[in-house]
Amino acid sequence: MSNPQTLVRVLDELIWRLRRAGFDVSTAQAIDVARAAKAVGIADAVALRRAIAGIVVSRAGDRARFEGVVDEFFSPERASVAFWARLRQSGFHVHEIDILREALAALATAGHGALGALLQDAAALDRAVVTSGVGHRIDAEGAPRLGFEVHRLLRETGLDRSKSALELLRARLTQKLGVRGEALADAVAAELERLQEAVRHAVRDIHAERVHEQSERSSHGVAASKPFDRLSESDLEAVRRALRQLARRLAGRARVRARRASRGRVDVRRTLRASLSTGGVPFSLRRKERRHDRPRMVLLCDISDSVRPVARLLLEFTYAVQELFEDVRTFVFVSELGETTDLFSREPASSAVQRAWGGAGLVRTDENSNYGRVLRSFEARYLSQIDRRTLVLILGDGRTNYQNAGAEVLDSIREKARALYWLCPEPRGKWSLGDSAMLRYASKCSGAYEVVCAEDVERIALAMVSAHGAPPGALRTA
Repeated sequence: MSNPQTLVRVLDELIWRLRRAGFDVSTAQAIDVARAAKAVGIADAVALRRAIAGIVVSRAGDRARFEGVVDEFFSPERASVAFWARLRQSGFHVHEIDILREALAALATAGHGALGALLQDAAALDRAVVTSGVGHRIDAEGAPRLGFEVHRLLRETGLDRSKSALELLRARLTQKLGVRGEALADAVAAELERLQEAVRHAVRDIHAERVHEQSERSSHGVAASKPFDRLSESDLEAVRRALRQLARRLAGRARVRARRASRGRVDVRRTLRASLSTGGVPFSLRRKERRHDRPRMVLLCDISDSVRPVARLLLEFTYAVQELFEDVRTFVFVSELGETTDLFSREPASSAVQRAWGGAGLVRTDENSNYGRVLRSFEARYLSQIDRRTLVLILGDGRTNYQNAGAEVLDSIREKARALYWLCPEPRGKWSLGDSAMLRYASKCSGAYEVVCAEDVERIALAMVSAHGAPPGALRTA
């Protein structure tokens, strides 16, 4: 594959296929994959595969899944490779294929552009699946909804209208090529059927992955993997101990990182300049001064009845990790917003968390949630105090009781904050049901996570520390 553009196209298709399979491949990682391919070359397929895995695979347990996706992508029978090349292999001439391209372009002008896009771009379907958000709408219990999700995805990709577009295409091709045009239209029809089946497989694969994730949790058989709403009193105490231990681990990691960074990084330019006096030998290392600006955290915690089990545990965890931040401000809300920061500064952990969880006399806990009112109140009163050092966490199920969601406020918060995360105690399969505004909220956050058990809290906390762990530490997919 001597053409660099062809190599980039193939790598792009592979990356979107990996994303569809559940791998979180950022734009920076995609660029690194291209650089790795350039450095390693394509002659040694094993070395190239290892280089890509080193960039994309973040957990050892995901390596087998990565290998399966790559094997399937490069398999000889993979139908999505080079539709146009397969037309040539089927006996169609170049001028016939050119007429097909012209017909597709004419259909696009007439408002049927989805057909041509899906046929001409091998990564188009994978891209559509990833960006549609279907992965956030399906959970392990979502089997009854799979048919609905398939039809929804077919509509979003434009494949639901492919029959009418195909009839128009068939008429154009038959007019231009006669019997050969009819045969060419049949080839396009077969390709569309394959794409529709690929959509069905994509939805089923996502559901299978969710079932596998749930099975892994269940196999652990410990309180940390149980949903919060199923925890007994003994389970709750075990979860509290696990979260306190996690808090100590995070604090210890932050202190180690701070010690290692205390001397600062080597300043190469100043070191080389100083070495001129010793014949170019860098006897004395010059270092850059390291800023120790710990991030700030703001937590908005829904304490309505439907969220209380996880709200209390998250408040306890927040209390335990305060030393990771320069400043921690906590707010609780139901229909109104109340600040509980002072409780955490002047009272012991047990009583502070208990009072915050109960509303601390600042908010009424017997009202219905009103996210729009709460978010607008936070914007009016506290948005000016958010800056690029502030990490904002919101815990809530996003159930608006069919009132204004106030989702536009999140744009203002995210624009000013270091990052904005939403933790939702409902499975992602319910984020689009009833009065839930979670899909709207999630689209405006740096990240939105399903938090249904203590293991989720641990996984998310570690991910946030990795993403925002400037010394001495703090708590970033789709």
